[in-house]
Amino acid sequence: MPHSGKRCAFYTLGCKVNQYDTESLMELFRERGYEIVDFHSEADVYCINTCTVTHVADKKSRQAIRRAKRQNPNAIVVATGCYSQVSPEKVSAVSGVDVLVGTQGRKDIVDLVESAMAGRSESPLVAVEDIMCQTEFEEMPISCLYKRIRGFVKIQEGCDEFCTYCKVPYARGPSRSRSPEHILAEVRRLAGSGVSEIVLTGIHIGAYGKDPETSRYRGAEGLPWLLDKIHGIPEIRRIRLSSIEPVDIDERLIDKVSGLKKVARHFHVPLQSGDDEVLARMGRRYTTSDYRSLVERIRERIPDVAITTDIMVGFPGETEDNFQRSYNFAESLRFSRMHVFKFSRRPGTPAFDMENQVDSKTRDERSEKMIQLAADLESEYAESLVGKNEEVLVEEYDSETKTVAGLGSRYVRIEMPGEESFVGTMIPVRITGAMGTTVIAEGLLPHEEGIVPDGEK
Repeated sequence: MPHSGKRCAFYTLGCKVNQYDTESLMELFRERGYEIVDFHSEADVYCINTCTVTHVADKKSRQAIRRAKRQNPNAIVVATGCYSQVSPEKVSAVSGVDVLVGTQGRKDIVDLVESAMAGRSESPLVAVEDIMCQTEFEEMPISCLYKRIRGFVKIQEGCDEFCTYCKVPYARGPSRSRSPEHILAEVRRLAGSGVSEIVLTGIHIGAYGKDPETSRYRGAEGLPWLLDKIHGIPEIRRIRLSSIEPVDIDERLIDKVSGLKKVARHFHVPLQSGDDEVLARMGRRYTTSDYRSLVERIRERIPDVAITTDIMVGFPGETEDNFQRSYNFAESLRFSRMHVFKFSRRPGTPAFDMENQVDSKTRDERSEKMIQLAADLESEYAESLVGKNEEVLVEEYDSETKTVAGLGSRYVRIEMPGEESFVGTMIPVRITGAMGTTVIAEGLLPHEEGIVPDGEK
């Protein structure tokens, strides 16, 4: 029976997949009569969706659990997500945890919470399944997003790559593709609720449709096929790919992104290191030559495409020469945005026990250098767009400055004069200037509205 009047608050750490999972969990609680409130409010249930990519993420997860219990000592505190999956003993030992759920079996989370409410005990209720045995995508669909015009749609779960530094395969299990019927049904529901942009997300989206279990999904032919299907839904104005591994970007996918007007001119392609020796120790399945060739092919097909990346510094054994080669390689590719992060030793991964660990001072210094390069390249890319046409999906209105803002197809924030009524619409613009990483634009005249962004067909 619904528990009308009960309040549930959420705190999410980590990646876009976690954000999607939280939205799914919110919907499960709403369906049972719970009101969703801000995490800093007093609630009957606090749900912390944890992350374990770095030791800092572990720490923040523990802090969020303790904070929730301080806010309402009588509340049920739930810890779910990746940290709960890989370290259930450590998480259950954190003071304040009442329910522990991993990354599978979360569709039963409300029942677990209400069991904990009915029979409180000194030890947490633990429901963590063996993630490595999972073969099917767990459906937790989203029906609508409240006051949102961009929506994440999870198409895939898990990863089979086992890079030597990464805990994610142990937290998410093997790669599993979602049924295309369920994906398309969710996209249509979101479109009906006012969502204009869909971001396809997952742990390893380039593996979509490639796992053996997907053979039961008739017609599922991978990511290019899925882009075609979503492109045909009229209410969706833009489709964006989240992070995709370099080994998964083939000519079919490049052709599809180039040929479909609604697909964003943006690839996020994790590099991790611009040095071949380090890439080999990381267990990455490409060389810098492979990566450069891929970037060149993408840019040849899609003019002014935005290519963003992740890059790690301080991996075990990374010498000053290795770092400098990585820095020079990233600089030469002129990324439009770089996410820089320092190596974090994760217990249970091969890199944890590797020799020649880089000290924290050196990691910090290399991180600062790479972050400055990232800022310079991002500003340079913004400047390169001046004079070009774009389409802005307007998401914000500032009543003081009478301006609107949103993301363009190339994942750049664009500001322009506008009205509150513009929010939720796609506006053709011409970029007139850049301020750091933000570009300034003016709306095209009515007779110019047929103009599409430069490079699009």
